[in-house]
Formats: sequence, structure tokens, C-alpha cells
Amino acid sequence: MSRQIYSRKGASGDKWQPRIPLVVLMGIMCAAAMYIPALHALAFDDHRPARIFFYYGTFLLFIAGAVGVATANHRSAKPARAQLLSIAGVFTVLPLFLALPFREVVGNTTYLNAVLEMVSALTTTGATLFDDPDRLPLSLHVWRGLVAWLGGLFMWVAAVAILAPLRLGGFEVSTPRRQQAETRPTTGLDQVISPEVRMWRAARTMGPIYLFLTLNLALILMLAGDDPTTAAIHAMSTLSTSGISAVGGLQDAVSGRVGEVAVFFFLIFAVSRQTFAAEWRKGHLGLLRDDRELRIAAFFVAAVPLALFARHWTGALEVRLEDDMWQGLEALWGAMFTVLSFLTTTGFESSGWTAAQYWSGLSTPGLLLMGLSVLGGGVATTAGGVKLLRVYALYRHGRQEMALLVEPHAVAGVKSESRRVHPEGAQAAWIFFMLFAMSIAGLSALFAFSGVSFEAAMVMTVAGLSTTGPLLSVAMEGGVQLSDQNTATKIIFAGAMVLGRLETLAIIALLNPEFWRR
Repeated sequence: MSRQIYSRKGASGDKWQPRIPLVVLMGIMCAAAMYIPALHALAFDDHRPARIFFYYGTFLLFIAGAVGVATANHRSAKPARAQLLSIAGVFTVLPLFLALPFREVVGNTTYLNAVLEMVSALTTTGATLFDDPDRLPLSLHVWRGLVAWLGGLFMWVAAVAILAPLRLGGFEVSTPRRQQAETRPTTGLDQVISPEVRMWRAARTMGPIYLFLTLNLALILMLAGDDPTTAAIHAMSTLSTSGISAVGGLQDAVSGRVGEVAVFFFLIFAVSRQTFAAEWRKGHLGLLRDDRELRIAAFFVAAVPLALFARHWTGALEVRLEDDMWQGLEALWGAMFTVLSFLTTTGFESSGWTAAQYWSGLSTPGLLLMGLSVLGGGVATTAGGVKLLRVYALYRHGRQEMALLVEPHAVAGVKSESRRVHPEGAQAAWIFFMLFAMSIAGLSALFAFSGVSFEAAMVMTVAGLSTTGPLLSVAMEGGVQLSDQNTATKIIFAGAMVLGRLETLAIIALLNPEFWRR
């Protein structure tokens, strides 16, 4: 039986490599993770959630193990199709099972609401139907944060093991030499290596890094004053860019400004994969200095807060000059933190964001936050959105075209940055932008047909496609209450979150008739 589930020795010399389908592997991990909120509830003498999570975890672990044994010997004729279907299955099938203990613990909610909550967590969107954190037991907040953390880990690993070889998820824009092993077509020995084995190898390399960063941030937040549960949830939410909180947000945490500074630096890992990839640990620190995604993110984090800061002083010259400088510095920090948070599609607000709104005179800068969320974070990170590398590819192509208008016969030199962007990267980025815009238009129309106002439809569309759930409460005055929406609207929003996590190019690949021909 062990030979059906594991291969004895792979091409790379690994002795034990799992051959269970990816969906089942992720199901086993999530089922085993149910014991964590069970132990947490037991530690707080909350026996009912503890029993529910223990029973469901044991039951689902048995079911997932049985399915894994039954499907371990199955091999798909088209590995690319199996890989994309596995990723789609994780975000569409698993929430149906993860919602079972959630609904049972809450008791007074529908199964659809529980599924929507789990889709939001697993896709690292972080939207919730329960705006009052006190309505949910603390163990459920732990479960939401844990599911989002596992979803973020899955995207970290899947980006390298699946999306990179298929040239999807932003890898279609850039083909640097150090990533040729990841982006080359799966031929030769690579065809023998199953997606499950590649996922296992990537998980063994990146999983400890992901866990190490989470534990370090949780420890810092605890030293700053947060209780262990709040610190753990905020740490998992930061690394997964889900923005899930058990206390209503980072601005309401006891850690205060120290916690915000710690989260700010850990959000950088959602800007570029070079911050946690193996290459920089081998002495290639210059990669960080020359990383285009980091530079673009730094530009927005500096330019937007300074623009808001300068807007106040422009008005002050005409009105008064007796404003408190400390309030101005607080507003500047609040704007910097919030800009990076929404740029990485996390959605945490700074405690100084209210001061930043007052300082700039913009009471509800919803379009600003929505625009930052659409841009998104780095390729192969837990962040959603369009991705900064695609933005850079379009910027670089536009700069070259403008140079050709001035010097039509000029020959561009081969620089390091030119080698990092694929010759057809700008075209691929433009196609993705157009598909993203069409998705916004289509989903906004569907939301409008379901009975949502135009403004709320736009907010829900951007929040779902960019996987930035906190936009629902901050992008428009009064916010959007998911709990008040009808069944059709909730189903559409769930689909928008899955589409935003998978990205449109992967969906189109799945819909291609040639993709299904044997």
C-alpha cells in the first residue's frame, strides 16, 4: 500500500515523496488543523467548540485519508490540466467541508454563510459576514486565521511548483535565468515528476520559512502587549495577507504602534518573492536592491502619503498654520502603513489612518484604497491583485515606445532589467489587464442584477477580485454588509473571490477546448 501512496526514490534522490492528489493533500492538512482550535477551545474551557472541531477533524481526516488511498494510483493523461484543476478544487471543494464545523459552532447561521466565510478565508480575502467580532467564539477566529494561513502557504508553494512551469500567475511576464528551472516547459524528467511531488519538494523548502516568519511576528506582537491568541491571528493574517482579526482590526490591538511597525516590515514579504526566496540567502543581496517590485512598492508607499500630507499644507496656507506637528507625523505614518497594507491586499488599517483622513481632508478615500488593492503585491506571494511585475512590464514597454517616438532608429541596450522581462511580457501583462477589466465589468453587472447598488457592486467586485475583504467596510461610507445581501449576491461574491485567487488566465486555460482533449 505504501508504494501506491509514495514513490521510493525520485529523480532528485528523495526517498519518500507523496503521490496523493493535491486537493486530498490540502484536505488532510486542513482536517488535521482542526485539532488546533479544538485544543484552543479546550484550554479556555469552551468544551462545545472543542468537541465539534475534534469530531469533525477526526471524521474528515479519515475521509480524506481514504480518498487519498483510493486515488493514489491515478495518473492524469494531461498533467497541466490536473494541476490547474487541483488548484481550482482546493478553493471550490474544500470550503464545503471546512464550513461544517464553522456552522455547527455558530449554530444560528446558514450553511451558505459558513461556506462563504471559508471561501473568504481560504482565498486569503478576509471578508466576513460577522462584523462584530464578539459574535463568534474565539476558537472560530483561530480557525478563520488558520484556514487563511494554510491558503497562503498553498499559494506560496503552488506558485513555484505549478504556476511557474505553466507560465501563469505572473511568471508569463518574467523569465530570469535564476527561474529557468521553474519556468521551463515540463519535458523529459519533469514529465515523470508528478505535481504532487513538486508540491512536496516546494513545501519542504518554503514551509519552514513561512512558519518561521509567522512565529517570529507572533512573538514580537506578544512582547508588544497582545495576548497569545490575538498575536497568533494577526501574525497569520499578515503572512497570508488576509487581514483577519479577532478584535476588529490591528488598530484595536493592545500592541499599538509597535505592533504596526512590526507588521509593516513583515508585509514586505508580500511585495516580492525575492525577500524569502532561496537565492538571496546565498549572498545575492543585490537582487533585493534591483528588485523592480520592491521599487514600485516603495514608490507608492512614499508618494501617496506625501501627497496626502502635502494636500493638507496646501489648504493650511489658505486657512491656518497652528496645526500640531505630532498629529501630522501620526497622519503620515498612518497613511504609509495603510497604503502598504492595501497594496499587499491585506487590508489592515493603522490607528493613525483616521488622523491621516482628517489631515488630508479626505473623509473616505475609497477610490485610493481600491486602486492600491487592484495593483496588488508581488508575483508568487500571498498577495492578490494584478501584481506589481505586470505593472512594471507595462511601464517599461511604454517607456521604450516613447523613446522610439523621439529616436525611431535607436537600438535599446541589453541591461539587466531587460533580461528580467520576457520579450512578450508587456503583451501578456496587457492581456491580463484587459481580462481583469472585463472581469470587473462583468461581475459589477452581475451584482447589479442581483439587487446591489452600483457603488456597492464596484466595491464588492474589487474586493473579491483583489482578495482584499476589508475593502467592504472602508471603501465607501457606511460599508457593505455581506450579511444583508441575498443568496445570489453571496454566491456571486464567492465566485469573485475564487476568480481573483486563481486569476483570469488560469480560468481561460481551463475553459479552452484544446485543454480537455486527450
